[in-house]
Amino acid sequence: MVDGTAGQGAGAMDADGTYEARGTRANPVPRPARPPGTPAVPPRPPDAPAVPPRPVHAPEQSTRSAAAEWLNEPRPQARPGIWRLGYRPPRQEGQRRRLDAATVAGIVIPAIAGMILWALWRQAAIPYQWAPLRLITPDDWWWQPSMSPKSPQDGKWGVYALSAYRDAAFLVIFGGMARLGSWGKAVRFWFEGKPQPRRAGLAGVFALLSLALVFPGAVPGSFWAPVPIVDGLLSLTVIFSDGYGLIQDPLYVYGLYTVVALLVVWPFARVGDWRGCAGRWRATRRTEGGRRPAAPDAPPPVHWPALREAGQHRAADLLTAELLAGRMNDVDCARLSHAGARARAEGRLAEFTDTVLRQGAAALTHPSGARDLPARTARHDLLAGQVRIGRWVPGDRTPHAYTGAGAALEPETLGTSLLLVGPAGSGKTRRVVAPIVESLALRALTGQCAVVAVGAAGAPLGPDGAFDVVIRIGDPASPHDLDPYAGTDDPDEAAALLAEALAGDLDGGSTPRAATALAQLLGPYRAVHGAFPTLPVLRKLLEGDPEALTDLRTALTGRDHAVLRRELDARVRLAGTPGDPGPVLADRLALLDRPAFAGFLGSGGDTIRPFSLRSVAHHPLRVRIDLPEHGHEEAARLLARLVLTLFTAAARERGRSHFACLVLDDATGAVTPGSVRRIQGLRSGNAGVVLALRSVGDLPEALHGPLYGAVGCRMALSGVTTWDGGRFAQAWGTEWVETEDRSQYTVFADQPMARALHALRKLVTGKAVTTEGVTVRQVERERWSASELAHEVPPGHAVLSLTTVQGEHAPPSLVDLRG
Repeated sequence: MVDGTAGQGAGAMDADGTYEARGTRANPVPRPARPPGTPAVPPRPPDAPAVPPRPVHAPEQSTRSAAAEWLNEPRPQARPGIWRLGYRPPRQEGQRRRLDAATVAGIVIPAIAGMILWALWRQAAIPYQWAPLRLITPDDWWWQPSMSPKSPQDGKWGVYALSAYRDAAFLVIFGGMARLGSWGKAVRFWFEGKPQPRRAGLAGVFALLSLALVFPGAVPGSFWAPVPIVDGLLSLTVIFSDGYGLIQDPLYVYGLYTVVALLVVWPFARVGDWRGCAGRWRATRRTEGGRRPAAPDAPPPVHWPALREAGQHRAADLLTAELLAGRMNDVDCARLSHAGARARAEGRLAEFTDTVLRQGAAALTHPSGARDLPARTARHDLLAGQVRIGRWVPGDRTPHAYTGAGAALEPETLGTSLLLVGPAGSGKTRRVVAPIVESLALRALTGQCAVVAVGAAGAPLGPDGAFDVVIRIGDPASPHDLDPYAGTDDPDEAAALLAEALAGDLDGGSTPRAATALAQLLGPYRAVHGAFPTLPVLRKLLEGDPEALTDLRTALTGRDHAVLRRELDARVRLAGTPGDPGPVLADRLALLDRPAFAGFLGSGGDTIRPFSLRSVAHHPLRVRIDLPEHGHEEAARLLARLVLTLFTAAARERGRSHFACLVLDDATGAVTPGSVRRIQGLRSGNAGVVLALRSVGDLPEALHGPLYGAVGCRMALSGVTTWDGGRFAQAWGTEWVETEDRSQYTVFADQPMARALHALRKLVTGKAVTTEGVTVRQVERERWSASELAHEVPPGHAVLSLTTVQGEHAPPSLVDLRG
């Protein structure tokens, strides 16, 4: 058995302060449990370089770089419940990925209409299309009564007036169609979603294409006619200057070309945000050309950059070599990363480095010596502290950031406690509870967590080798026993804990009276015998056994015990009265005072070592408690209530650096009004609980609301009833959604021709002429209704909502537990 002070002496840093015994009585930290009859394994030498066999689903070590690739995989920050390993955030919202049909129609229809209008204009098929030109030009420019222009040699500029009028008509048609259509929206959709400098580059390409259409002469080998813009401006120059002198001036002509080119390019410069892109480019050039050189790329995690920044290059080189050689796994990486961060924060980096240089990848291992679990059934990312339980299902209720991402749980969310409800066969143990226990057990090996898993005997919570302490209550081969007093020396505290377990599920006034009655017995007994009574002895005292009470009072002699004699006398006077809680407590203790539990729960067994749950507040322990079943269901519920009470009491202790979590595979009968109040305070104490129920109806109705309010994470598995779903619906509340109401109305025509057409249509189709009305409004709707939870959650799925200890929320969304 490994002593709790292991690591002191020559290798004081070997334990890193994490695994040293602090205030856990004289009991040393237990080794991992093993099946009965298995010989003990001798302790591994500290400098042994061997790596334990790779378990199922561990990061592959068969190749040189597999572990390094896992360590270097990106883990971007993400919203609660998203599997961060290799997560790629969505690029944009789904609504912006394509244009709707109305916008597409707004692009195509005006374009077609514009081309038709321009074709009709060129064919002079539009009535009165020349009337404005005749009004603003002299009559002697034209051969009357037609619009045939006279020769420009006579100073008649009708030819140039026609050219300018044609170009002006083109600009009016083009601008009108662009204004009426959705061209601007399409351009913004196309360009604004592009990152810089790609956006600016695309805008530049389209600007060059537009310039080529306006100035085809500048493009070698061009075969197209110019867009009617420049010719019209030159024609206006001839008309207003009354001659060709101005257009023969190169300075004027090229200046005009420059203005036209700038007007063509200006819209693309705005859409491409050339000004902002140029500003960022200039800032980058100034940074690169100034006194501050660009920061080099950060080294990958496989090179242990944190150690190198602290100047510990030798330790970093050693760990890098160990990792690349395949002598490290994910547990080693997470353990040493966590230990190094603690050493830097506490000013013990030199000791940490010395330990790493001596022991390499095997440095600072768990007191049990284990560096991994015997087997794994789920995917874990120990650097992020996550366990993957499935995949978020895309849908209207699933936020866009969660679409297609993996669903994961971590201490940040479990610190607010988790309530999961699902009937038998829904997979809550195999698909949710077991992965959580496995993840917490792995984190315990890194020194960051303590876990207590409670379930019925045979529940798939992990093999014995995955735990440091295994308590099989009622099994004579169990290596450990559960201390019902949690190792406390205070009679009042021990009485309060035991009263909550024995009478916490009764009416509200029973627990204080029970605690008083127990304290009146526990205090005198401890003063006489130096220890609290075993449960059979306590039962006799509660039943008011005259001989036991007389012997106890006789032993209380001297002035020092005057107060205790008064307490005991009060208990004797109260015995047998109508308000005496003693018989009720004795009846509850009778469930545990059975031959099947002989030697357990502090009953005096010599071969079973007692274990106090208070140890999880000081050590990163892995504990599994198997409750009895088959005829002892009430005793199992009482024990579950006792474990929950002892754990919440131990979790209140301050100064703990690691996370502590209790997992109850079946919380039926364990939840009481007092435990609900204590669960609310766990998140501030770096602790949490996981409560699994077959149905919320297994709890008293008065506890439904407080329990849902006390936990921050809630999960409803497939198959819950509408009554259970109603509780989840109330806890998740409502949200505002936009709905459309479509109605059809019969059209009544007023004109005789319209009535005749409607009658003909009705005669042909057999239906009256109708029109459709759409009403869009915002309504308040339940996020998930009771009926949807009961009937629309597919098998193997669950609806999960999460809350972190910092208060960040993830709305209830559908999770595929098989993904």
